[in-house]
Amino acid sequence: MLMKQHSSRILFGITGASGAIYARVLLDELVCHGHEIHLVASRNSLVVMCAELDVSFADGRFDASILLGRKPPAGQITVYDDTDMAAPLASGTFHSDGMVICPCSMKTLGLLAGGIGQTLICRAADVCLKEKRRLVIVPRETPLNLIHLRNMTTLCETGAIILPAMPGFYHHPKMLDDIAAHLVMKICGALGLPRSDRHSWTGTAVETV
Repeated sequence: MLMKQHSSRILFGITGASGAIYARVLLDELVCHGHEIHLVASRNSLVVMCAELDVSFADGRFDASILLGRKPPAGQITVYDDTDMAAPLASGTFHSDGMVICPCSMKTLGLLAGGIGQTLICRAADVCLKEKRRLVIVPRETPLNLIHLRNMTTLCETGAIILPAMPGFYHHPKMLDDIAAHLVMKICGALGLPRSDRHSWTGTAVETV
């Protein structure tokens, strides 16, 4: 059921890191809650999505319906080409309630840390930083070298939220989607969006007398 009363405008970047399942589950969550989504998928992300999710994009063009596995409500998702530097989200005058890059490759991380907005994803993220809007970065790489760690530190100091793809297991996941949903819950919380509590830690029961 859509929850229109909590609708926000969210910018969503998908890059070529492993972890396409996180992008799919996050997109599903945002759609189900009725948020306005402005999505940019890098060319490399299409390769990863095809390999990890066993999907295929006609003419090499991203299609949100294929990633979701169903057609989203009309007008809810706007898709942009990563090379379109004239897109609305490249400007600070285009208001948003925040941006998430999930998953985020180390290449994109490095470009962001260096302030190099050579792609629309990087430019839109840079806009969020300069306009003091929420920016949630979900890196997916291991092991991390010192350059990766320093880039994350730089972005954290600049105001970004670094939320690595490190799901918990205390909710006893049964399927891959359960693992991804745990991380998506954290992403939604970092974006300031309503989220389901079904994967939240509830502590241990204490008997009182």
